Amino acid sequence: MDTTQVAAQVTELAYALDTFYFLVMGALVMWMAAGFTMLEAGLVRAKNTAEILTKIVGLYSIACIMYMLCGYSIMYPGTFEGGVFQSLSTLGSGLLTSSDNASADVLASGGETYYSTLSDFFFQVVFVATAMSIVSGAVAERMKLWSFFAFAIVLTGFIYPVQGFWKWGGGFLDAAGFLDFAGSGVVHLCGAAAALAGVILLGARKGKYGKNGQINAIPGSNLPLAALGTLILWLGWFGFNGGSELKVSDVSEANSVALVFVNTNMAAAGGLVFALLLSRLWFGKADLTMALNGALAGLVAITAEPLTPEPIVATLIGAVGGLLVVSSIITLDKLKIDDPVGAISVHGVVGIWGLLAVCITNDDASLLAQLMGIVSIFAWVFIASFLVWFILKKTVGIRVSEEEEYEGVDIGECGLEAYPEFTSAE
Repeated sequence: MDTTQVAAQVTELAYALDTFYFLVMGALVMWMAAGFTMLEAGLVRAKNTAEILTKIVGLYSIACIMYMLCGYSIMYPGTFEGGVFQSLSTLGSGLLTSSDNASADVLASGGETYYSTLSDFFFQVVFVATAMSIVSGAVAERMKLWSFFAFAIVLTGFIYPVQGFWKWGGGFLDAAGFLDFAGSGVVHLCGAAAALAGVILLGARKGKYGKNGQINAIPGSNLPLAALGTLILWLGWFGFNGGSELKVSDVSEANSVALVFVNTNMAAAGGLVFALLLSRLWFGKADLTMALNGALAGLVAITAEPLTPEPIVATLIGAVGGLLVVSSIITLDKLKIDDPVGAISVHGVVGIWGLLAVCITNDDASLLAQLMGIVSIFAWVFIASFLVWFILKKTVGIRVSEEEEYEGVDIGECGLEAYPEFTSAE
């Protein structure tokens, strides 16, 4: 076997390894859907559990279909010569198109083509679903199921891909030097902005806020389930951040992936510990829900740049995220913005912190560029989402009736209960 043949085999093996890595990381991110399912099901009341489960599995499926139909080609227009219309015209041939990179093209690319196009689609589509999952928890317990699904169609097929193109598809934010490694802005701030728009128009749950300004706690039904969901999200986040390195087939890239994994883990740990400490100082108790959100806050904070910090710095970035999320949840409650799971605080407020923290560890980062990205993403997603929510509110409605809310949206929207043997008046 001559040198050329050996080189070709090495190239093909590296391609196969990077493609496999991409797919496995995508599968880990898909597993985050289970995390969101368990977390949100645990933090809502028992009478609303079946509906939140239906929302998560439904939105995931909607996201996959819409991203296949048009979202991917909007976000990465260079992938299809004909853009949106080209992607729509290929529906009959399967997922996007069934064709992928030919061996000769991979060898001729000189290493520029190092993973399957379809593996890229799979990895990207689970990110879209993550962004929409953020919305589901914030509007829980009082939103109409089918209005939520209608919004999911627009967000996953259009709103998310547009701002995703601005950074990851080669748009103006990328050209301006905006840095967002795995999506503190593109995914998490996007989901939070859409959620905030919906919550404002939807209003708070009945009984959440009293006439004299008091804030009434509405405990979740299953904290063990919420804790399990958080740990599943923690695990899935290794795919979220690790997969965003895009490559693992050489020593340098393998070392980078390892550092991303370590920093992701340490940020989550820092976020949880400091959220727990602050809740102890603030409330006199170790609040489990704050601890869980602290871990998620740490993960969101490090997502914008998990490659450049030292592990101790990543821990501190996560720690600041944990402090911010506790403060934000309390502040939003005082503003009567009712977010049952703390999604806006975790993914929005801390997402902004994560984008700003890039400037601390990455010498290539520009504060101006980071601020431009934050403002652009938030403004686009919030305004576009607000318009969609508003149209839905004025046409089909977005909130269930008072009777349905009192009885639980499980019965009104799904016709069944998650825990029928343990039904009690709430």
